[in-house]
Amino acid sequence: MSTAVAGPRIVTPDQGQAGFLGSIGVRFLVDGVDASERFSLVEHPMSPRALAAPLHRHTREDEYSYVLQGRMGALLGDDVVEAGPGDLVFKPRDQWHTFWNAGDEPCRILEIIAPAGFEHFFNELGERMAETNAASVVQVAGLPELGERYGIHFQPESIARLCQEHGLVYPA
Repeated sequence: MSTAVAGPRIVTPDQGQAGFLGSIGVRFLVDGVDASERFSLVEHPMSPRALAAPLHRHTREDEYSYVLQGRMGALLGDDVVEAGPGDLVFKPRDQWHTFWNAGDEPCRILEIIAPAGFEHFFNELGERMAETNAASVVQVAGLPELGERYGIHFQPESIARLCQEHGLVYPA
């Protein structure tokens, strides 16, 4: 594990590696190396009514979603919540959850991932999606094995129910 910490800097709106994961965007702002592996920070832009991912559970990290724009819906265990600009949604490790754009306008969130490391999953997933022309996360060959390496488990069968119950689309 690296203990290097990047020096002070500004990441402008046009900086940071960006990609698209079938239903949400990802822009890398601070990775684990930048923060001595304590956390990473990504931005997730979401199209209107887009489901971000199937129901899933992280075993290694907590996630904190800070809403910048729009309305973010989330299923946290058995609780459905909705958050707006300035709200923070805490998604603790070992809890089944997912999130989505709950509105008809774009939504953007900052996702703090602690500790760092899971941001590499987004990189690998994006590469696999591009290589296979997969339109969604669940179409990626080897997803269970990739998830296992990063301590994340998915329930792809949850997609249809989530889309129907919350008026969502997947992939966006």
